[in-house]
Amino acid sequence: MAESNKSCAACLEVQQKIADAAGCGPRTVRCFAGLCDTGVPVSVGDEVVGYLQTGQIMLRKPSKKRFNRTASDLVNWGLKVDLRKLEEAYFQTRVLTPKQYESLIHLLTIFAQHLAMLSNQVVVRHDNAEPPVITRAKEFIHEHQTENLRLGHVAKAVNTSTFYFCKMFKKVTGINFTDYLSRVRIEKSKNLLLNPNLRVSEIAFEVGFQSLTHFNRVFKKILGQSPTEYRAQLLGTHR
Repeated sequence: MAESNKSCAACLEVQQKIADAAGCGPRTVRCFAGLCDTGVPVSVGDEVVGYLQTGQIMLRKPSKKRFNRTASDLVNWGLKVDLRKLEEAYFQTRVLTPKQYESLIHLLTIFAQHLAMLSNQVVVRHDNAEPPVITRAKEFIHEHQTENLRLGHVAKAVNTSTFYFCKMFKKVTGINFTDYLSRVRIEKSKNLLLNPNLRVSEIAFEVGFQSLTHFNRVFKKILGQSPTEYRAQLLGTHR
């Protein structure tokens, strides 16, 4: 099928539809042959950096009628193919029940969240060839993240002016002080969310946020979902 421009275009169209909607949560698209493919976005903050896909799967048993229609399309597109081999491959395609497919998407969603978490950790922990003053500043931030920490506090702790520290921190880390502090706090909150006995509001104040509303807003900005949604996903429950 890869030798046919038309069949390639049909597959690329499916890929494009998934990519176009990747920022809207899992998106399932059905191709001309009746195969389903779902893409689950991987987001870092508000930006979609990639997506995981289920691959093409059938959600109902293949039928002779559906095969004949698919084969007819391929012939009309000028594709030279051994119909006997094509039919054999078609009827050997993996078929999942809707429940099995839902579970597969759920697993991919969890994997996507872990990838986003690792990406966030890379941002927080990135310290290649960084100036000692920035290394000390990061250590100070991690030690005092639960406090009402300000830019001036950190600048003073590393013996620099606020203006100089602000410019250097952004240049070295790629993000400003406020965003970095938020990411550090969110990293700690993700571990606490694994404990179902802790309320979200307790976790918010525990990691240094001054209000639950601010915590929810920052959490969703960084991870693309609310703390409650994140907890439900990791604990394997559904909203």
